[in-house]
Amino acid sequence: MSSIPPPPPGSYGTPEPPPYGAPPPDAPIAPGTVPNYLAWAIIVTVLSLCLCCIVGTIPGIVAIVFAAKVNTLLGQGDLAGAQRASNTAKIWCWVTTGLCIIGLLWNIYSFTLGGGMEQWQMIMDQVQTGV
Repeated sequence: MSSIPPPPPGSYGTPEPPPYGAPPPDAPIAPGTVPNYLAWAIIVTVLSLCLCCIVGTIPGIVAIVFAAKVNTLLGQGDLAGAQRASNTAKIWCWVTTGLCIIGLLWNIYSFTLGGGMEQWQMIMDQVQTGV
């Protein structure tokens, strides 16, 4: 007989099953494991349109696109790609939120100190008189 010891378990042959509670290696990852920030992206994009901040709409649309990719990548089992898309969506959501705040402050300034209310009243008077 030979004095060669048996190989350690899992070194060749049939692979060992995953530990209890772990998903199988080919199973898609659940959609709730990585945040997608889709609701935040939609809300700040609509707010940027309402605050007359067209510049803020563009990064908002980019945030919506990346947020929508998260669940698709999770369904394909690409956890790293889903995490990258989630982080990118979060960054673009923050950019759009910042632009919304700037647009809100600009609207407050223009209507209070910038004479915007008088201009709006003048336009309304012209519309009513038909001039």
